[in-house]
Amino acid sequence: MSNCSNHKICIDSALSEAEKICQQKNIRLTEIRKTILKIIWQSHKATKAYDILDQISGMNFSAKPPTVYRALDFLLENGFIHKINSLNSYIGCPNPLQNDQCYFIICSSCDEIEECSDKGITNAIESVMNKNKFSHKNIAVEINGTCNNCLDNRK
Repeated sequence: MSNCSNHKICIDSALSEAEKICQQKNIRLTEIRKTILKIIWQSHKATKAYDILDQISGMNFSAKPPTVYRALDFLLENGFIHKINSLNSYIGCPNPLQNDQCYFIICSSCDEIEECSDKGITNAIESVMNKNKFSHKNIAVEINGTCNNCLDNRK
């Protein structure tokens, strides 16, 4: 499903962007935060916190759940990753400065996730929220189904 032809570019770009944003905001992208961001960006599939914990356990970090969750909270708060609530897992954000209004297309066959944004969808959701006098923090919609690649492979 991913339009990615060279995933190393995705990883390098995400890490570079995170470092740049952290410098601009004068916040620290510590080694553990950077490592966890890199682990999340290893694919376009969601990563669970305990999978991250397993991966860092052999490294020189304090491999305990609070360490991972603190790093995940930092990455979420700064827009570097998204939480996919339906999967209780995390995925990298390709647009960390514009991530508050997006939706996710999740393929249940290959497990790849695509982040999308559409002003029309956002406007419709905001209209419903305004009508109901509801103030939102962010908009994230998850759509589960099957991508075209998986559908084509079934034929």
